Amino acid sequence: MNPDFTPEKTHHRTDGFVNRYLPRSHKKGVFKWICNRVWNRLPKPPSEPIQGIEPNLELIHRKILEPRATWIGHSTVLFQIDGVNILTDPHFGKRASPIGFLGPKRHQEPGIPFDQLPPIHVVLLSHNHWDHLDQDSVQMLIDHHQNISFFVPLGVQYWFKKYIKGAIIEGSQANVIALDWDQFYTIKGKNHSIDLYFLAVQHWSARYVKDRYQTLWGSWAVIHPHYRFWFSGDLAYSKDVQDIAQKMGQFDLAAIAIGAYEPRWFMKESHINPTEALKVMLDIGAKKAIAIHWGTFEGLSDEPLDQPAKDLQTALEKYAQQFKRSHPDFKVLRHGETVISTF
Repeated sequence: MNPDFTPEKTHHRTDGFVNRYLPRSHKKGVFKWICNRVWNRLPKPPSEPIQGIEPNLELIHRKILEPRATWIGHSTVLFQIDGVNILTDPHFGKRASPIGFLGPKRHQEPGIPFDQLPPIHVVLLSHNHWDHLDQDSVQMLIDHHQNISFFVPLGVQYWFKKYIKGAIIEGSQANVIALDWDQFYTIKGKNHSIDLYFLAVQHWSARYVKDRYQTLWGSWAVIHPHYRFWFSGDLAYSKDVQDIAQKMGQFDLAAIAIGAYEPRWFMKESHINPTEALKVMLDIGAKKAIAIHWGTFEGLSDEPLDQPAKDLQTALEKYAQQFKRSHPDFKVLRHGETVISTF
């Protein structure tokens, strides 16, 4: 039973939630995919090392108002604006798995070690998959960062109540705030109010075999009066992207997933590939984008760990050739690298 079920909302069901344009992907062919991976020994190793850089901790800890974003790894981004430090899908663990010795293993260490983070004020969670919601990382954040607030998809608040010590999901002292699609919450920056919008994308949720679709999933828009940031979370290409553009207008910076897309027959309903990631950037009107959801955890899909960055570069070059213009500013950062913007 969905405790947040609202009959008037078309994406609500008594047993959970559905997408707007492809209600539910039942992932037929899992056994076929696994057998093909084993037979062909996929994924192949990276053709060259994936190397991070030393984070600019002086910049990261400097109390400046201008927006900046640091890729920590996978979908974990530190976005800083107007004195507020925002962390997306925090994962500092060794594996993205319910089993400590099995499952996708971390290939690249976090770009900012946990104990060198600045004070984190806000955490934005896109959905509850193991590579996006890590229990140990969340518990460490709530234990070590005072006055932290977690903004989560509808339904995920109950997971926090059950598994995270110190999580409060109700009342004036709540530090876990659950939002439905198209809802927003306003926080205070040093000089301005900042709106956090939770927006629909096509994906799904599950922690285990029998809880598929029981909690919501989505993307986040951080709307400052002078700067607009979008965090894609995980998504397939769908009309939801155009809906976001129509509802929110253009963005100054977007963090867009580019990895975990092969084989397409299996992944297309859940994950965009780099060519689609570029289309997403163009559709939402982002002036700049940074690539996330790649190069960090081994074995999430069939492409080599370094392939997403190469395929994105190919897509950008094809765009430039086709339209005879410079390609969009879609950056592939190294783990620990920061991009700085201005208002």
